Amino acid sequence: MHNLREIASNFDFRADFVHAHPYGSGHINDTYCAWFDQAGQRLRYIIQRINHNVFKQPVELMENVKRVTDFSLARLLEEGNPEARRRTLTVVPAHDGKPYAIGPDGSVWRAYPFIERARGYDELETNEQAYQAARAFGAFQNLAAGLTGPRLHETIPNFHNTPKRLEALQAAIQENAVNRLPEVAAEVEFAIVRAADCARITDLIAAGAIPERVTHNDTKLNNVLLDDVTAEGVCVIDLDTTMPGSALYDFGDMVRTAAPTTREDDTDLSKLDICLDRFESLVKGYLSTATFLNRAELVNLAFAGKLLTLECGIRFLTDYLQGDVYFKVKHPTHNLDRCRNQFAYVAAQERKMGQLEEIVGNF
Repeated sequence: MHNLREIASNFDFRADFVHAHPYGSGHINDTYCAWFDQAGQRLRYIIQRINHNVFKQPVELMENVKRVTDFSLARLLEEGNPEARRRTLTVVPAHDGKPYAIGPDGSVWRAYPFIERARGYDELETNEQAYQAARAFGAFQNLAAGLTGPRLHETIPNFHNTPKRLEALQAAIQENAVNRLPEVAAEVEFAIVRAADCARITDLIAAGAIPERVTHNDTKLNNVLLDDVTAEGVCVIDLDTTMPGSALYDFGDMVRTAAPTTREDDTDLSKLDICLDRFESLVKGYLSTATFLNRAELVNLAFAGKLLTLECGIRFLTDYLQGDVYFKVKHPTHNLDRCRNQFAYVAAQERKMGQLEEIVGNF
C-alpha cells in the first residue's frame, strides 16, 4: 500500500490526515478513501493514483478533468443549484496549485471530496436506475456544452473511432500472431461485412453533420452515483476518458452495457436479446437532459447502441487474435466468448432496429 499520509501532504486539504483504505471496484487506478479531521469535523476524500500504463498522458488527462469540472461547477452555481458541489466532481489542488501531485515514484495522484449519501451500482437492478443514470450522463454532457478555450486533449487517441478498430482487426488477421485465425472465420466475416456501419458516425462527423462534443466515453452505469434516499442520479464520476467525441458514443455505450439480457461473457447466446423497456428507460432519461442534440444525432441514437456493441466485439476479437494482450481473461477463450456475445447482441439490435427507432421517435 502506498504511503497515503505522505501523498496527502501534497494536497491543499486544509485538514489533518487520519487514515485511508482501498476503495471501490475499479481495476485501473489505485483508489483510496481517506479520512481527515477539519477542526473537529471528520471529512472523507477520494485519493487516486492514475495508472500511467493505461493513460499515457496523466498530466493532460488532469488538465481535461480540471477544465470540465470547473466549467460544470460554474454553470451549476450560475443556475443557483443548492447542491452544486455534489453534482460535479471537484478537484482538490496540490499546494503548487496544479490539479495533481507527483508521488515519490513519479506517479500522478489526484484528490476529490467524497460525494456523500450516494453510491454507484455495478449491476443495475431496476429500469428506474437506468433512467436516472442516463439522465445524469445527459446532464453531464449538457453542463460541459459550451466549454470555452482550446480543444481538450485526446487522452486516448481514436478511442471510439470504429473504422480504426476495424483496421486494427484487419492487421491482426494478417499477422495471425498465435494461429487462432482458422477458428474465427465466422466472426471475422461478421465484422468485415459491417464495414459501412463502422464508418457511419465518423463519416457524419467528418461531413459536419454531427458535431464534436465534450463526452465521457466510458458510460458504464456504475460511473454514476445515485442518491441513497431519492435514487436520483447525482454525479458522474471516472472522468479519465473525458475528451472530444460524439454524444452518440456515450449513449451507445449505455445501451451496450445496460440493455442486454445477459452479461457480456455469457456463452448461452440463446438467452441474449435487447431489453426494450430498459432501452426505453435509457432513451427517456438521456433525452430529458441532453436537450442540445441536433437532428442527425437524434436520427442515429438507436444505431449508436449497435455501433458501440460492434466496436467492442471487434476489440475482443482483435485481442483474441493477438494472444490476449489487452483485456484481462479468465480462461483461454474468454475474449472469443466476449466477442461472440457482443456480435450476437449486435444481431439482436439489428432484428429490433425498427422498434428501437420507434422508441426514440416517441420522445
